[in-house]
Amino acid sequence: MHTLQISITTLVFLIALALLFGFMNGFNDAANAIATVVSTGVLKPQQAVAMAAMFNFVAILVFQLQVASTVGKDIIDPAVVDHYVVFGALVGAIAWSLITSYQGIPSSSSHALIGGLIGAAVAKDGIGSLIDSGLINFVAFVVLSPLLGFLVGSVMMLLVSWVFVRSTPRKADKWFRRLQLGSAAMYSLGHGGNDAQKTMGIIWMLLITSGYSGSNDALPAWVVISCYCAISFGTLFGGWRIVKTMGQRITKLKPVGGFCAESGGAIMLFVTTAMGIPISTTHTITGAIIGVGSVKKMSAVRWGVAGNIVWAWVLTIPAAAFMAAVAWWIGTRLL
Repeated sequence: MHTLQISITTLVFLIALALLFGFMNGFNDAANAIATVVSTGVLKPQQAVAMAAMFNFVAILVFQLQVASTVGKDIIDPAVVDHYVVFGALVGAIAWSLITSYQGIPSSSSHALIGGLIGAAVAKDGIGSLIDSGLINFVAFVVLSPLLGFLVGSVMMLLVSWVFVRSTPRKADKWFRRLQLGSAAMYSLGHGGNDAQKTMGIIWMLLITSGYSGSNDALPAWVVISCYCAISFGTLFGGWRIVKTMGQRITKLKPVGGFCAESGGAIMLFVTTAMGIPISTTHTITGAIIGVGSVKKMSAVRWGVAGNIVWAWVLTIPAAAFMAAVAWWIGTRLL
């Protein structure tokens, strides 16, 4: 990878912008981690966000940095990366996250970031700047993450229904109110592990291309800690409008359904993070919630609401890519 000498001021500005994205990621995705546990009445909103934020940070002790490496090196050609590309990618991702958060739409911050990277890189150097293998893996999981979330959520619900078939609804509800605390914690742990690393990958990319870090050097500890702090603080300030969409508008959840959705989402996040695949936590948990709802009966899912969410998913990557391309052009004239 080539190196570009950029001023310390520009470097600090771009790192701050990356951490702002990490904060927005936590803010936008807080609903994914807490919607089910709040909507089922197991925890109050303030308790839920505090727990989610804590487990977002605890993920620093659990996961390796494979996802950060994928984002930093496997999506776009490292030789194309410069501070203008990083600026464009971050502005595109942040802009789309702000728009969808304001509208109460659970879009994917992860897809917005990857879309931003793609848009800025293509604006600079054309389609040849994209790495086919990394892009194919990413696109595959754009489709697979909600489908697998749906499948795992459905299977979890069926298994739990079979195991507790002889229990009274009241007794089952009492058990799953307790169990849901654990499933929500595990989902928050997986969310922190996968999503904080996407911000790390951007900063890693920036440090290498600007010559402040070698391509074979380990990711500095201060980057890891600051990125986990950013997503945790973002979660603390959570996006309450999205909580309502995720927890009640798609389907009405009870503690047993919340447990199954969170457990299914957590399983997906643990597996993909270990594999180094940057997936959408939003898509995963939404798919799991729909899967849980559909086990009861297909009409239990508000398919119109789900359809609107799918449209937001479809638009996220091209919209963020377009805004990133515009931001890249502006950045070449301002930075």
